[in-house]
Amino acid sequence: MHAFDVLGDPVRRRILDLLADGRLPAGHIAGVIGDEFGISQPAVSQHLRVLRDNGFATVTAEGTRRLYAVDPAPLREIDTWLDRYRSFWTQRLDALDTELRRGRRTPKD
Repeated sequence: MHAFDVLGDPVRRRILDLLADGRLPAGHIAGVIGDEFGISQPAVSQHLRVLRDNGFATVTAEGTRRLYAVDPAPLREIDTWLDRYRSFWTQRLDALDTELRRGRRTPKD
């Protein structure tokens, strides 16, 4: 599965958002995602599996708990791919910053 296919799903993006702050038990993730998206624990488990199988998350066992964490490697690969296109928006953002610093306004109609 391609990285953008994995990240194209809002549930998986939200799971990564949760994991960005650190490791979380699967039960906690299932509870938050279930409340926010109205999906079952088995459905959340499937999303976790997709993230794990595609390298976006790691899982470690601590007793009976499964702790998930972000694996940053695929995210770095996406960032590297985006470098080619970053100039399309950074130039515009730099120009906007310049205009804002000048205090320039657009003419009123």
